[in-house]
Amino acid sequence: MHEAYAEEVLQLAAKTEPPRPLSSLKLICIRVASRHVAHIDMDALIGLPVSLIKELLPHLSIYDLISLQPALNQRGISTQSAWVLILQDIKGAHRVLDLHSEDGSKQEAMDTCFQLMFYGFKYKGVAKQIFNVNITTLFLVMAKYIKRFYLRPSQFLQTFAKEQRALLTILEGSVDIVDVKHHKDLLKTESQFALYVLHRLLDHGQAKELIIYGLDPAMLNWILQDRGSRHADQQLTSAPRSILVANPTAAADNIATCTYVDLENEEDVSPCKRPKLDDTFQERGAETLQSPVEPELLCQAFALYGSCLTGSCPRGQICSLQIRECGRSTLGVLVPFLPTWLCLRSLTIQSCWIFRVSEVKSLAKSLKQLWQTSRSSLVDLGMAVLPQSALMALLLDACPGLHSLSLEIHPLDVDPGPHGSGMTHEPTYPKELSLRKLSVKVPQVMADIHSITAVLKHSPHLTSLHISGIRLPNSSSHRDLLTSISESNHRLRTLHLEDLNLADCHQDILNLLRNCMLEELSLKDCRLLERCSDRESYLQQFIDSLKQVRSLRSLDLSQNRLAKSAPTLAELFTGSPASAVKRLDISSNFIQPAELLELGQRLQTHPPQQRLTLDLRKNPWDRDRETWHDALRTLRPLCDFQTDGWKSRNTMADHISNM
Repeated sequence: MHEAYAEEVLQLAAKTEPPRPLSSLKLICIRVASRHVAHIDMDALIGLPVSLIKELLPHLSIYDLISLQPALNQRGISTQSAWVLILQDIKGAHRVLDLHSEDGSKQEAMDTCFQLMFYGFKYKGVAKQIFNVNITTLFLVMAKYIKRFYLRPSQFLQTFAKEQRALLTILEGSVDIVDVKHHKDLLKTESQFALYVLHRLLDHGQAKELIIYGLDPAMLNWILQDRGSRHADQQLTSAPRSILVANPTAAADNIATCTYVDLENEEDVSPCKRPKLDDTFQERGAETLQSPVEPELLCQAFALYGSCLTGSCPRGQICSLQIRECGRSTLGVLVPFLPTWLCLRSLTIQSCWIFRVSEVKSLAKSLKQLWQTSRSSLVDLGMAVLPQSALMALLLDACPGLHSLSLEIHPLDVDPGPHGSGMTHEPTYPKELSLRKLSVKVPQVMADIHSITAVLKHSPHLTSLHISGIRLPNSSSHRDLLTSISESNHRLRTLHLEDLNLADCHQDILNLLRNCMLEELSLKDCRLLERCSDRESYLQQFIDSLKQVRSLRSLDLSQNRLAKSAPTLAELFTGSPASAVKRLDISSNFIQPAELLELGQRLQTHPPQQRLTLDLRKNPWDRDRETWHDALRTLRPLCDFQTDGWKSRNTMADHISNM
């Protein structure tokens, strides 16, 4: 099946390849050599001059790069640029950003290309990767490096049972994350193949992280079944699977009323095995399966294609679960499983609709039962979208040992506070919460800031904080928020404040910088200079305070309308102490080409201590292209910069907002 796909891609590329301009003899030789690397002596190739190898790298395929990378790294030659170019060929240059390491670039390229080729996407960029290489061989080589497998409805899944069983075996040992999307009808043959692959990766393989989108409740029930402890889950496993699959929500409601046994005295809490079923299914072909079946039954059925799996199958542990499109029926299936899911470390639930207060309370009750076992592994929790910020207290009360909490809140009206959330008293917190990371996003509506500051005051171990979008009444200010951070969160290393009006908090920002050891600071769209009578004077004070934060390595000032003030940022790297910032984001600040050129000239006079990564996206480069390119040439010896093709003249709303 994939051989036919490869032939179609090569034919398509041959028909649509544009004529090449005249090339130098050197470039012609490099192109020919890149197409026949397998026939060139390896030692001779590695022994070429470094400059020549670097010219050859952009022309190499994935197969060749995998073979050559270890030897090239021993010579001190990085292959990162080649991996980035592969991604750009397929995804487009404007979509390949923030890849700063060889390993990260390689992993992204591998996962992306494997998915496209396996599922038969006919991109021209794929042709280069399969030229002169058997596609099955390429899959086997790439599979050792694949960390994330995307499970999508496709006829190509059948090849795992028919043609590429060895490939699935390799993936079992490499894949850590399985991403499942849009499998809704378990009765279809196509979904049966998906269940088989999912079972092999989760239960026979080492994948422990599961990401799911828009699954039918029956599919979710099939996945989560028997993930809890044997004793506590026995009432659920004793129900016939046909009933659970036919009406998983009703089954979940029944289980929710059960009294969970105390797990404190239970000796064996490993995931339980599913009972071995009737062997008569072994005699049936996989394509005749008419109903959802046990994993053992799937393995036995696909034995007709050469699998030798027999007997009871293992049950793997899912340690991280993300539900990206959670429906109400989906939540109803999930909640009853949680009290016995002792291996679950991370849970993220996202929905396009706002959860009801009663649903959040039901979830919190289930999580509290999990925590009361004292064997819970849950440390990371994410929820979107909550109706009230006060419900944060309810979740922290249910899981007091959380290390990471991420919430999106969209109050339907003015946040009513703890009493409106159904709580009968003001929330009380332990003297010290265990939180290390906290993220609260409110999409530009009025919200209760006191719920957040209360958590901050009880979180002395916090190292990462992200707050976005909170709107306050006209008479209020975010000063309380900044004061709470300054006084209570001295261990903070990462601070992201986004879409907050800090125009009247100038001194509070300076005070915060004097009392912190931040490594990463983002003040994106915070109106920093909006009410300054003397913009340059305040910006200089701000820069002087930043230079005193010796630990700071990343600074994001995007969407702050810096414009003509941008060249002043070069002062970060002057005097003593000079800032050690390695990444500076000044995107979307309406910086004109002349202002960028001045920034570059100032940096030439006082260059950064180390090479700077500069984000220049969404600035009006098209207003004076010649000056903009002069500015980039000035910056190039000092910076690695990110630019894009943003058209300022077509975005008048943004232009007006930055005037």
